[in-house]
Amino acid sequence: MTGDITAFTGDAIVNAANSTLLGGGGVDGAIHTAAGSQLLEACRTLGGCREGESKITPGFDLRSKHVIHTVGPYWEGGNHDESTILASCYQSSLELATRHDVRSIAFPAISCGVYGYPVDAASVVAICTTIDFLGSNDIPREVIFICFDESIHNAYVQALKNQS
Repeated sequence: MTGDITAFTGDAIVNAANSTLLGGGGVDGAIHTAAGSQLLEACRTLGGCREGESKITPGFDLRSKHVIHTVGPYWEGGNHDESTILASCYQSSLELATRHDVRSIAFPAISCGVYGYPVDAASVVAICTTIDFLGSNDIPREVIFICFDESIHNAYVQALKNQS
C-alpha cells in the first residue's frame, strides 16, 4: 500500500534508520517527529546500530506500540554485499517482532531513499526474505509494506507476483 508509515495502527513499524538511531531525513525523520522527543531519548540509550541489525523501542506518540529500527546498506553498485545486508535488515526486524509478540508490522522500502538502493532489486529482497521468514514462523501474522509513492508500490506488487 502507499501512504504514511507513521499513521500505521498496529504493533510495530520499522524505521529505516541511520547508524546513530538519533533521527535523520526521510522515513527516519518522519518517525522521530511523529513519535515525539521520547523516541530520541530512548534511542540515545541503545548505542547506535550496525548495518543489517535491528533494535526496538516503544512507539511513544505513534499509533504503533513499537518502533523497530534497522540500518540498511548504502547502494554501492551491488558488489558490496548490499543484498545480504538488506535481507538481514528484514530478517533481524522480523526476529525482533517475534521475540516481542508483534502480531502486525509495517515496513518502509528500506534503503530506497537517500541510500540509493534500486527499488526493483530492494523489493525482491524484501518480499523473498519476508516470505521465507513467515514460512517458518507464526508471528508476525500480518506484514504490510507501506510505500512512499505509487512507483515503489508497483515494484513491491511486481516482486510479490513474481514470488507467487
